[in-house]
Amino acid sequence: MNSIRSGGRKAVALSVACALMLPMAALPDLAHAQSRAKKSTREAELESRVSQLEQQLAELKAMIQEQKAATSQATATAQAAQTQAQQTDEKVAKVEKTVAAVPAKPIFTSAPGVSVALHGFINANAFNQSKVFTYGNGASAEYPIPGLGGRVNDSLSGVDVRNTRFWLDFTGAKFTESWAGSGRLEMDFFGGFNGTGAYSQQQPTPRLRQAYMDITNAATGTTFRIGQMWDLMFPLEYVPQSLSHIAFPLGYGTGLIGWRYPGIILMQDLNHGSEGVKWRFDLGVFEGSWNGPGLTTNYLTAGNAGFKPQVEARLTAKGSNWQVFGAAHYSKLDLHGVDGETVTPIKSGIKSTAYEVGGMWMPGNFMIKGAVYTGTAIAQIFGDLSQFGDIKDKGGYLQVGYKFTPNWSLYGTYAGSKPNENDVLRWRTANAPGLLKNRQQALSLQYTAGAYDFSIEWLHSTLNSTTTNGLGRQRTSANELTLNGNYRF
Repeated sequence: MNSIRSGGRKAVALSVACALMLPMAALPDLAHAQSRAKKSTREAELESRVSQLEQQLAELKAMIQEQKAATSQATATAQAAQTQAQQTDEKVAKVEKTVAAVPAKPIFTSAPGVSVALHGFINANAFNQSKVFTYGNGASAEYPIPGLGGRVNDSLSGVDVRNTRFWLDFTGAKFTESWAGSGRLEMDFFGGFNGTGAYSQQQPTPRLRQAYMDITNAATGTTFRIGQMWDLMFPLEYVPQSLSHIAFPLGYGTGLIGWRYPGIILMQDLNHGSEGVKWRFDLGVFEGSWNGPGLTTNYLTAGNAGFKPQVEARLTAKGSNWQVFGAAHYSKLDLHGVDGETVTPIKSGIKSTAYEVGGMWMPGNFMIKGAVYTGTAIAQIFGDLSQFGDIKDKGGYLQVGYKFTPNWSLYGTYAGSKPNENDVLRWRTANAPGLLKNRQQALSLQYTAGAYDFSIEWLHSTLNSTTTNGLGRQRTSANELTLNGNYRF
């Protein structure tokens, strides 16, 4: 009985033990299951994070690609803009070069298609002279009045503005398809004075200098000039440099000859369009002129009797820094006058002839210009020391200049005229001295800045002449010192 009870108790105890062990046996599986669940959740979270990061990475890559594309496009655009800018700069440079080559347009116009340009200069000279000069004092002084006629107590002085000059250039007119027109109207203030009163000297009168038209064929290098202009004996491109003697140049009437006359000039380029030395031939016909016997202001002189024009020719050659010319003059004069009634005790007719050569050379900073002439009966073109008659004359001038700096320059000038003494005595006006020889020297220091010029100039002239009765001989010397200012526009 006891053994049965004991066995039952053991069975019950074993059962209880088993029952107690079952939960403990299940604990590892539960923990493992829980661990697996946690692991699955973490992996899911990691996978989600990785997926998110991959998505962000893809977005970043896309952004980088877009930025690269944008950068490439910007670079291409910048390069294209730079290329376009360079092309634009080149076009602008070409346009500027073309514009620079075209003459500046005039400020105002006249008739349709015709342009007008105003140019000139304002000139003032303060002067002091030791004697009275021929042609006038101040800017028109050339050589002294001989003997006591030019004497002053000490000196004379003044300020002269008569050199002031302006001109109008007309361009653009069409004559035909091949011929174009242009012209010039030029004035200064050497036309005398307004009356003779106390205030007249401050009222100089304008004077017509030139008034001509040009008809030009650019294809053939041919120009016809019609109107009043310088004759072909006047060395227009070789006039001595001076700020005081502009309208009346240094040496004028005493080595430098020529005058303005109405007429016509044919100017022809002989090797038009070719390289090297440029050759031009000019042929001119001008109205006749003399100092009488009739009115000089009404076409009643010996040069106006019948048809007796002045005929002149000039040949010019121009190189790179030099040019030379040769000119000739011829005319006939009827001293009986237009009415044919003037008595001519010496001779009734005169032939006026002259020959002239000259030129200019500019080596480096030097400038050399001059001309020489010989002729007979050429007072009408300021030869013979302005003594009218059948008088032989020879003369010339020379100027040497040097430019020290772009602003400072120095000029020295010599001019002279020597009419034939026997001819002078034969044609001398009664009770007036005969002019036999004149020498003129001048020295000028000039400063230039922009459109302004200033200078100090000294002129000395020595004149040999007869006395008023023609028997004696005398020498007259005179000096002129000027301070000059000039503004070009």
